[in-house]
Amino acid sequence: MKPCHAASVTYEDDRMNIRRFYIPDSIVFITQVVNGRQPVFSNDRFVNLLRDNLHETKKHHPFQMRAYVFLPDHFHLLIRPVGSTTFSQIMHSFKPNFTKAYKRVKKMEGSLQFWQKRFWDHVIRDEDDFKQHFDYIHYNPVKHRLVFRPEDWPHSSYHYWQTRGYYPAEWGALEPAGLEDIKVAGE
Repeated sequence: MKPCHAASVTYEDDRMNIRRFYIPDSIVFITQVVNGRQPVFSNDRFVNLLRDNLHETKKHHPFQMRAYVFLPDHFHLLIRPVGSTTFSQIMHSFKPNFTKAYKRVKKMEGSLQFWQKRFWDHVIRDEDDFKQHFDYIHYNPVKHRLVFRPEDWPHSSYHYWQTRGYYPAEWGALEPAGLEDIKVAGE
């Protein structure tokens, strides 16, 4: 990773200040939880809507997807914003647009707070940090006891990386080393 200057922004509301750090060309781990932890993404229709909205967001706020997992009530992304785009711009575009699309599909009117208000972010520090978060994403369905093996979960980039030889056939039979050190809000 190359040295660069970080920018930070503080968001204030009635409960707390949130400081987000923006480091150009950095990879960021993001967690977003559905409000009330409703298992909306147990329905493939809404997982597809999630995918479609991420692709649409990418057109307006470019980013490279390194890894992802969509679970019933939350998701994790490992992304690298491109150009002057920040991960906050990506999320602030994606979240309301997904909510509007969800309401259209469900034929809902009025306001809806679909997502928890904030998302969790972590700027990746080095190659070891990247590997830990990369593996955390792919092991997450096993951690949540949704499946016994990472390859059994359909809504993950695990399959992409396994077919390219990144993961050996037996990976994920046991919890990978170092994952217990990762702290994620909402998990």
